Amino acid sequence: MRLDEWEHRTEWPLAAVAVAFLAAFAWPTLNPNLPPQARTACTVIQLAAWLAFVVDYIVRLALAPNRARFMWTHLVDLAVILLPLLRPLRLLRLVTILNVLNRGVSAGLRGRVAIYVVGATILVVFVGGLGMLDVERGQPGGNIKTPGDAWWWAITTITTVGYGERYPTSTAGRLVAVALMVCGIALIGVVTASLASWLIERIRDEQSETRLEVSDVHAQLRALRDELADLRAELARKEPPADTAATAGTAPERAVADGAAESRTVRQVPSHG
Repeated sequence: MRLDEWEHRTEWPLAAVAVAFLAAFAWPTLNPNLPPQARTACTVIQLAAWLAFVVDYIVRLALAPNRARFMWTHLVDLAVILLPLLRPLRLLRLVTILNVLNRGVSAGLRGRVAIYVVGATILVVFVGGLGMLDVERGQPGGNIKTPGDAWWWAITTITTVGYGERYPTSTAGRLVAVALMVCGIALIGVVTASLASWLIERIRDEQSETRLEVSDVHAQLRALRDELADLRAELARKEPPADTAATAGTAPERAVADGAAESRTVRQVPSHG
């Protein structure tokens, strides 16, 4: 099996696993009073999802033609797998959701950048707010205590507004903030590039339409020129030859001249009384 075949077969199952991981992470984060049995079930789901991501990475690494290059170009995936073994960095598992969902839908969303940007922004804000709430809610002196505080902070951060009324106080919270800032800059870059691409495409379309119109005008001018040439040829066929026209024109003149001569002769004859 090739690498692209494995990724094609596993993209949607892994997307479902990523959604399950997000739900298992969000439920206890939003409801700190969750019963122990439900909290344990969420933990098991998170661990199972993480193991699925590990297996996927190992298989892709084994199928890669150049494993060193694969590891170098997939450092984020490797960090997501290894670093969350440390509890303060377990929130990096949430990055896997974005990676898997991006692998699953990027091919189908080409040409629909606006929809992709909106969906990615909503997901990043939701995940970033959850991550910040998870690490900051129990911190002494922390100011992010509720989901509303966390998502308000996420929105002001990703839009680069940053009012400053909500901010992380822990190391893990600052790591989440850095990740969200990077995502915000990347999304702004995507929006800018998409707008520039749209403008260039519009200009190219207008230029193409102008070229078509100019080509039509040239074709019409050529048709008119050919039609004029045909008319000239037809008129030339209908006109008599030049010598015939000259002959036809001098005969009446001679008749007039002869008549005038006869009149003069009659006047000159003497009358006999």
